[in-house]
Amino acid sequence: MSKKVLLAAPRGYCAGVDRAVITVEKALDLYGAPVYVRKEIVHNKHVVVTLEARGAIFVSETDQVPEGALVIFSAHGVSPAVHEAAAARNLKTIDATCPLVTKVHHEVKRFASEDYDILLVGHHGHEEVEGTAGEAPDNVFVIDTADEIANVKLREGKKLIWLSQTTLSVDETIKTVRELKKSFPNLIDPPSDDICYATQNRQMAIKEIAPRSDLVIVVGSVNSSNSVRLVEVSKEYGAKAAYLIDFAAEAKEEWLEGVETVGVSSGASVPEILVKDLLAWLAERGYGEVETVTASEEHLLFAIPPELRKDLKAAGKS
Repeated sequence: MSKKVLLAAPRGYCAGVDRAVITVEKALDLYGAPVYVRKEIVHNKHVVVTLEARGAIFVSETDQVPEGALVIFSAHGVSPAVHEAAAARNLKTIDATCPLVTKVHHEVKRFASEDYDILLVGHHGHEEVEGTAGEAPDNVFVIDTADEIANVKLREGKKLIWLSQTTLSVDETIKTVRELKKSFPNLIDPPSDDICYATQNRQMAIKEIAPRSDLVIVVGSVNSSNSVRLVEVSKEYGAKAAYLIDFAAEAKEEWLEGVETVGVSSGASVPEILVKDLLAWLAERGYGEVETVTASEEHLLFAIPPELRKDLKAAGKS
């Protein structure tokens, strides 16, 4: 049996995650520990534990941050109510929201100001969706699945547009929007695609790998929407089996029974060291041949938040 690994490219860190993690690291360097972070800075266990070891304290809400202290908002974004709560406690804030999420926030504000009802395709309870919907709670209606469409109660005679969470499955979103348009023929499309470039590129790579793989292993956390989507897309596009793991130690020997080709990818909040650990685990079991399958090239970088840039410059560390 000829054993090999198909390694997806691109995979792992996107520009928004890279920016958010660097923001916490630089804040710890500049201000010293502790630095408070509202919610997980990105949805990855390894990243959170590593930053905790350096002095980051992750909290659920701003009222858990001591008055006057520094708090960083996660890459997923927050609602205006969270900004107001932070101001009421006199907190110094650094907003590490991914610029691509911020773009969707701006779209919500713009269309709400023009008195649209907005159908936001996304997962109930996800931090990004809560932050985005919070920009205009009276105008935004969250649609998680096509099954929920029948229960949507829109305001009479309003213009209607759909927007989406940035980390969804491209194919599933298209299906949901198709169903929405059956129920709401006057629904218009957003001015540009909301699903982020990194989510789309990682799904594109997995679509190339999945039909050639007996097994796909995606490195990522269960609360990472884009990582979970990669597993779903793997199965939809022909992988015989697909699993999500945080660490190589979670991979199981029995998954490899009768398997010639293993596809490997990682979610957009996963550091490359975790993928290398998995490749080493596979190599020890005879899967040492690795073919990289490149779906696209990525060169996007985001500058760190302006509040932190200003303080770094003042300290001569920019």
